[in-house]
Amino acid sequence: MRIMLDTNVLISMILFPGKAFQKMLDFITRSHHLVLSSFVVDELFAVVERKFPGKRKAIDEYLLNLAYELVYTPRHMPGGLFEIRDVND
Repeated sequence: MRIMLDTNVLISMILFPGKAFQKMLDFITRSHHLVLSSFVVDELFAVVERKFPGKRKAIDEYLLNLAYELVYTPRHMPGGLFEIRDVND
C-alpha cells in the first residue's frame, strides 16, 4: 500500500520526534511505501521557515535519509476534479 503523510504529521514527526511517530514510520517503511507530494514538501519547508526559523537544515537532513517516493503536484489544477471540504487544503 502507498501511504501519503501531510505537512502537519511530517512537522510533528521531524521536529518533535517520539516513540509513537517512530513506530508509525517504522511500520510504514517496513510494510508499505511512503509517498510525499511535491506540494507537501514545499509546504513543509514554508511552514518550518515561518514557524521554526533555523530548522530548515533538520528538514533537509531528515528528508535526505528518508526512503519515500516523490510525486509531482501540478501548480494549477482545473476546477471540478474533486470536492475538498476545507478550501485551505
